[in-house]
Amino acid sequence: MTPGASPTPETRSRDDDRGFLGQPRALANLFGVELWERFSFYGMQGILLIYLYYSATDGGLGMDQGTATGIVGAYGGSVYLSTILGAWLADRVVGPERTLFGSAVVVMVGHIALAVVPGFAGVAVGCVLIALGSGGVKATATSIVGSLYAIGDERRDAGFSLFYMGINIGALVGPLLTGVLQKEAGFHWGFGLAAVGMAAGLAQYAAGRRRLPAESRVVPNPLPRSLAVRYAGAAVAVLVVVVLLAVTGLLTIDNLADWVVGITLAAALAYFVVILTSSHVDATERSRVWSFVPLFVVNAVFWSLYQQQFTVVTIYSDERLNRDLFGWEMPVSWVQSINPVFIIALAGAFAALWTKLGPRQPSTPVKFGLGTITMGVAFLLFLLTPEGVNSVPLLALVGILLVFTIAELLISPVGLSLSTKLAPRQFRTQMVALYFLSVSLGTTMAGRLGEFYDPDDEGGYFLIIGLVAIAVGALLLLATKPIQRLMAGVH
Repeated sequence: MTPGASPTPETRSRDDDRGFLGQPRALANLFGVELWERFSFYGMQGILLIYLYYSATDGGLGMDQGTATGIVGAYGGSVYLSTILGAWLADRVVGPERTLFGSAVVVMVGHIALAVVPGFAGVAVGCVLIALGSGGVKATATSIVGSLYAIGDERRDAGFSLFYMGINIGALVGPLLTGVLQKEAGFHWGFGLAAVGMAAGLAQYAAGRRRLPAESRVVPNPLPRSLAVRYAGAAVAVLVVVVLLAVTGLLTIDNLADWVVGITLAAALAYFVVILTSSHVDATERSRVWSFVPLFVVNAVFWSLYQQQFTVVTIYSDERLNRDLFGWEMPVSWVQSINPVFIIALAGAFAALWTKLGPRQPSTPVKFGLGTITMGVAFLLFLLTPEGVNSVPLLALVGILLVFTIAELLISPVGLSLSTKLAPRQFRTQMVALYFLSVSLGTTMAGRLGEFYDPDDEGGYFLIIGLVAIAVGALLLLATKPIQRLMAGVH
């Protein structure tokens, strides 16, 4: 609501709805479905890399370690890249709420494929389905959370922080349970548990989906029927091109990450052009979209470091970390649950801090800059750990991942909130997808960068990566004022 304007009945009803920890009641349902979706997603991802490079005698597929990190990075990037499809379906075909429900079903089927289909075929089918489904869930859930708040509602960042805490409860428990099952019974049992978790999320969401805002079932920019055949033909053409690239050898496992990076960059550029040139976007909205350009770049840099938890940090934990707990070797995947513990412990504190500060809190560009600098510092801290195989104390890695968490809370939930605040009215969900494209680019680069990591010669790697991130964050801080002017009143 603009300053001085009279509140509408819709605005008053949103402001008065404080049934879930001071937030709108519908946030509880979205909190729950995202919790279970992340339980399944991170539970699977916690054991995916080691499944790829462990030998067949250990239950894995025996891939080269560098190739495996590239695949995990490309898969992670594809999850965020597929938010484009989910956002398009939400904005032009079936609306956000129906897209969310259908995407969750696809995620569950993907986990079932990983659990029951043996070998690389199971990985291919399962990861493609999970990537497509998770992309739809992520774009639409974030958009629907944003629709719970009126413009100018100071609870928005706090609400997104609580939503983010739900994500991380799932991210905490998922790797713990799938890791134990993988260690004691085998990889496919771990993948099967992820499928069960997603089924639980679907059941919970179905029970409460009627209470979501009516706005979430509206198609903001319906696709004319005259264009439906054209888009269907384009989809078939894309599928044919992918098959031809694979058959001719131009698209291979080894260069998959490079293809995802290229497609992500092309898609992001196309999205910016479409939104900025749309006749449905007014001058103020266009200025806000321009302000997101530097934030998009910085966010990609941040995630290229942060997402190395699933590539470099996983290898580091497997080969450099002392995982002995009173005579029992902790599963590698349990390391993925350290960060969510800190998120759960600190997300509420950050939410309370932003709420207490209100309009006095740091601007979004400042939060982005500080988060990226902090992430660079976390990588420099790896230089302080002792050398040697299985020589790094668990407490040392816990401390480094605490710094990861502080950086994440400065930028990630804030970025989700920002994408809903800067979004033009006709491109609400698609603006969220544009935000996730920056995450896709960073996630894919995390896998690509991981191919250069060598546990026997890691000093230079951590030093260069850390210093580059600090430099990027500092440059953003210097550019804060012009970016804020472009944001046109959005804080």
